Amino acid sequence: MTAAKDVGVALTFDYDAYSLWIGTFGAKSPSMLSRGEFGPTGVRRILSTLEHYKIPGTFYIPGHTAYAFPKTVQDIAAAGHEIGHHGWIHENPVTVSADRERWILEKGFKALDEVAGVRPVGYRSPAWDNSPDSIPLLLEYGFEYESSMMGSDFQPYWCRLGDEFTMDDPYRFGTPVDLVEMPVAWHLDDFPQFEYVVGKTSTIQGVMTPRNLLQMWIDEFDYLYDRIGTGLFSATMHPQVIGRAHRMLLLEQFIEHVKDKPGVSFTTMQDYCRKWREGKTPSLPAEAAGAFGQ
Repeated sequence: MTAAKDVGVALTFDYDAYSLWIGTFGAKSPSMLSRGEFGPTGVRRILSTLEHYKIPGTFYIPGHTAYAFPKTVQDIAAAGHEIGHHGWIHENPVTVSADRERWILEKGFKALDEVAGVRPVGYRSPAWDNSPDSIPLLLEYGFEYESSMMGSDFQPYWCRLGDEFTMDDPYRFGTPVDLVEMPVAWHLDDFPQFEYVVGKTSTIQGVMTPRNLLQMWIDEFDYLYDRIGTGLFSATMHPQVIGRAHRMLLLEQFIEHVKDKPGVSFTTMQDYCRKWREGKTPSLPAEAAGAFGQ
């Protein structure tokens, strides 16, 4: 008998708006900033699609976005979607001090509370980068999960404190802590596939045909569904990116591909995390159990 399927699908949206261009790319050009101004249009289209299919979404929102476009953030909350913490103005935690990283977390909390009355339990780092201080701070502020690392694909795992690594010694795994990692992946992110960004040292040459990304997501999902049968597929999208008209068709086509398969359910990251936590306590990955010196 074929085992029953139990596959979650989380549609996640990083609502960066202006913050990406100001905080990450240091934009001075009104033209570059206007790409972030398209964010609210994308949000309205996304909310309409999610309502049409009666499925939940997870939106990671910088505090800067909440203040810039409060009505859209309030509409996201009113529709019952999860709102996660995504920094203040899309700062990479690696580039700031521990005190500044704490200030960023508090500033983001304040904005989301003042605008939408929410206190997120999930965190996604801008640029998917954590500093050595990130996990201790997330634990201190009571987060249940974070979503910035890539040590798995379809299965959450426990974050750790105190991993040690040098060029000369074996890798030493640290201590698992009560914070769940909900992993991400660049190939499931719309931004590097679609956006054309000229930087000081490099150029992101996106503008991929949506059908190419759709096929990539379908293949990834099908492997999970057909070969593994249990786990979470989570895609990362940005309203200013996926919200362009022809790319919304990509999102709709992906939803159509997965929605009627037995054992598939759409979920928020928070809900899947809480389901995954049941009966578990922090532990190392099974593959690390026999690591030298552990």
